[in-house]
Amino acid sequence: MGIPLTYNLRNLSVRRTTTALTALGIGLTVAVLLAALALISGLRAAFASTGSPRNLLVLRKGSTSELSSTLTEETYRQVLYAPGIAAAGDGRPLVSLEIVTVITLPKPGSMSGQPITLRGLLPAGIEMRNLGLEEGRWFQAGRRELVVGASVARRCPAARIGSQLRIGNSDWDVVGVMDAGASAVNSEVFADLNQVAGNFNRREQFNSILLRSDSETAVPGLVESLANDPRLNVTAQPERAYYARQTASGAPLQNLGIMVALIMSVGSSFAAMNTMYATVSRRSSEIGTLRVLGFTRSSILFSFLIESVILAGLGGLVGCLLVLPLNRVTTAVGNFTSMSETAFRFHVGPEIMLAGVVFAVVIGAAGGFLPARMAAGKEILTALRET
Repeated sequence: MGIPLTYNLRNLSVRRTTTALTALGIGLTVAVLLAALALISGLRAAFASTGSPRNLLVLRKGSTSELSSTLTEETYRQVLYAPGIAAAGDGRPLVSLEIVTVITLPKPGSMSGQPITLRGLLPAGIEMRNLGLEEGRWFQAGRRELVVGASVARRCPAARIGSQLRIGNSDWDVVGVMDAGASAVNSEVFADLNQVAGNFNRREQFNSILLRSDSETAVPGLVESLANDPRLNVTAQPERAYYARQTASGAPLQNLGIMVALIMSVGSSFAAMNTMYATVSRRSSEIGTLRVLGFTRSSILFSFLIESVILAGLGGLVGCLLVLPLNRVTTAVGNFTSMSETAFRFHVGPEIMLAGVVFAVVIGAAGGFLPARMAAGKEILTALRET
């Protein structure tokens, strides 16, 4: 015969102060874990929404990032009319030769400034990324004009429409703010390819080529044909796959958060254990009465273990409530692939909250087992004599 669950709920409600303090302690532990998971989830969401499934990024063979890749204009001309590339409405191949470099923009409270990715590209590069404008207009070819990502505009007051930024030896006008949704492009600055090449004296050295295939089914064949062309010495990969690998930049922060949460979980387990030991000590006469009424040792063990799990589950819910406001927080991490900062929002989704509650339940089970076993092991007469 099992002990009714209402018995455990009543005991938790009677000891409200102890229940609240223990649940809060477990909740703080869960909150640390969920914050770490929300960070990497937000970073993954930013990179996962970057790029089209039909877009391919072409780099020099052996390069792991755009910054380390070097391509020539001759390579671009050879790729331009490769079979399987989609065409724009006016018949132009959707291919964009691009330069990627890192610039530093002034940032409030920072002496060194904020490292930002500057991308020089052709009009086809904008078209393939399906970008919109939040304010202003796109840069014009032949002019030293910049269009900044929405995250850059928010984090760097100097990069607002109408302002001038000193890049290299020239002044550039900020003429637009682009809206790329949740993608990592919001952390970049776009400009005319030829102007960037001239400003950095890189008229013969480019970094990457972005192109669009005729269809998603044509992507593998186009990747293989470009990689097997001995004239090119390039590798092609889906744009989304390239950005997905950049989530590694948030791994150290995630690992640190998980390690701290695990250390704190040991303390939380002991807190739950102390609470349950105190509960068992105060309720010795109740335990004896339960035995007299015919409840078995296993029923008592299970009942006290369930009570500890419920207590920890409440802590898990508290932890979820504590981290929910993070969904409105925007942060940035250093991207080791692009050597610049990538801004994104924390993402606390249902799967992350479920993981937090499960983590809390494990803490409760670990902390409640020994006290529950002690309760189940009490002799009837001994329990009834204790006060």
